[in-house]
This record gives sequence, structure tokens and C-alpha cells, in this order.
Amino acid sequence: MTIFDKDMKHLRSFKMIGMAMFVLVVMSSCDKNRNKPGYSYFPDMEQSQAYETYTDNPNWENGRTNQLPVEGTIPREMIPYDFEKTEVNRTWAGQELDNPYADDKSIVEEGHRLYNIYCLHCHGDMGDGNGHLYTSQKYLFMPANLNSEKIRTNPDGEIFHVITVGYGVMGAHGAQILPDERWKIVSYIREELHVKADEAAKVAEQEQNEEVAPSEAES
Repeated sequence: MTIFDKDMKHLRSFKMIGMAMFVLVVMSSCDKNRNKPGYSYFPDMEQSQAYETYTDNPNWENGRTNQLPVEGTIPREMIPYDFEKTEVNRTWAGQELDNPYADDKSIVEEGHRLYNIYCLHCHGDMGDGNGHLYTSQKYLFMPANLNSEKIRTNPDGEIFHVITVGYGVMGAHGAQILPDERWKIVSYIREELHVKADEAAKVAEQEQNEEVAPSEAES
């Protein structure tokens, strides 16, 4: 028997041992009880030693795991808003706050996208208050008509204020929409919805005049 034959014999032995170990591992990992995962190779990940969010925690004085933010801190990118939900503060906001995107048509598309996310379901695609929540009778109070003369004459700051803290039965959206995004929605209302409302009014007036003209001719 040559050295080469001996090496081949040892290699075959290693292969057989390896196959036997593989079969052993596979068989031992099988478990007839499907409610148990079998052996756990990383028990610390399966059974975390960390405290769950709403469990008791002896490491804190109040015994809670879920702690409030440190007093005086604010979330990143969220600017404190000092105006309150009052008529006086709404007027004040209109006087003090300036829209950084006023007359900037480049952000209208982004404002449209944000409007569809946060406003469409109540105010509708035309801003007339006929959103799905109202037309489906899931919401009984008709939302404000954003094309009304009142809102048209309101400064941008007042609209921003209403989006932030709410108005009447409308809830506050300051926690969901970043300040920068609120201004883009305001610009969309000005640059797109009001323009669409004007065009629709002109078409309706023209159709009405066309209906009146034949009747006058007949008389």
C-alpha cells in the first residue's frame, strides 16, 4: 500500500465521520412537538434580559421602564410652537409668521403629496370639504371649505396655525407634520386649490350663461 492509498483511506474516513456528524446534528435538531423550536443556540436573543417597555423596572424611582423624555428636551427637527389654540393667538400667528415658500411654485408638487396624505380624507381633492370621511357619513361635521372667502383672505400664518394646533372640531396636526411640511401644504392650498376653484367657478358661470342664452332667444 502506497502513501497515496493511505491518504485516500484517511480522507474517506474523515468523510464518513463528517457525514455521520451531519446526520446526527440534523436528527437531533428535529422535534416532533411543533410548538417548540427545538434547541436554542442563542438563548440570550430568544429570551431577552432587557426590560419590556411597559414592565416594572426596579432601576428607576418610579418603577417604570418606559420613561418620559428629559424635561426641556424636544424631538429632533421639531421646533417649539408657542402659539395656543385661541382666536387671539390665531390672529397673532397670522401677523408674526411668514411662509418661507410664498410664491414658490417649485414646492407645489410636494405640497400636493403632503396634502393627499394628511388633508384629502377630510377636505377632499378640491378642498371644498367633501372628503371621503364626510361623504361616506363616517364624519358628520362637514370640514371647512378651504376655498371660502374667509380662508382666502386669511394670512398664511393663520392657516399654518390651524394645521398646527387645530380649529373647532379639527384636531392638531403639529405632532404628525413637520413645520416645513406644513408650510408646503399652505402653499399648495394657495397656488393650486384656489386656482382650481377659480377655474371651476368660471366654467360653471360660463355653462350657466350658455343655458340662459337659448332661453332668452326663444322668448
